Amino acid sequence: MHQTIAPRPTTSPGLGWFSLATGIATLITFAIAVTTPPRSGPFCTSDCIGPPYTDAAQFVPRDYVWMYPALVVAVLFLGLLIAIEAHAVAAGRVVLARTATGLATIATATLAITYGLQLTVAQPKLARGETDGLGLLTQYNPDGLFIGLENVGYTAMALAFLLMGLAIKPSRRPHRVLRWILVIGGFATVVALVVFSVAFGTDLSYRYEVTAIALTWLTLALAAATLAWQHLRPALSRAGVQRSR
Repeated sequence: MHQTIAPRPTTSPGLGWFSLATGIATLITFAIAVTTPPRSGPFCTSDCIGPPYTDAAQFVPRDYVWMYPALVVAVLFLGLLIAIEAHAVAAGRVVLARTATGLATIATATLAITYGLQLTVAQPKLARGETDGLGLLTQYNPDGLFIGLENVGYTAMALAFLLMGLAIKPSRRPHRVLRWILVIGGFATVVALVVFSVAFGTDLSYRYEVTAIALTWLTLALAAATLAWQHLRPALSRAGVQRSR
């Protein structure tokens, strides 16, 4: 006796609203991060501080505000990729999709630890003037653990985008658009890592980190907008028709 597998629904209003929330949260986080000026390293132009970065207490909590929504965005990113796997992945590309989800999990966990340490360890210690041994951990160190962990997290996010894009079945126009957004965004971030590493070597600082954040958040916002349009448009169209009757 053969069991019939029910086809997956083509649209889901719940996924549409989740995608919309993800896109909005990403753009808000981006805006807050962009308005947080660099205090050290190659992009700093004023109020710059140097090792051991103990003067950073004057910038608390202003410089840490962007990390709160960034934590939320990291979790939303993982949820969005899980949703893409459930709705858009081709049947023969499950391994690619599962690998992408695994990388997304690594990215989210790494970024959660990174921002969590800054918010619950580095920030209060700076505020209390307890700066001994904080130089390697603080976000103000352009060659410190914070930048290194962010590099790992956002590179894993980029690879997850790339593999999930390749796993999508481009049978429908929204899926084709989503596929290209993920593939281009993920590939561009990985290329940026190679280019910056070759160009700057041991003087990489946070150059790649800034670029990776911009590219991955832009990719996430565009992917979320595409999914929101795909899954909300039918429901909104039906609601408009009913109101017009």
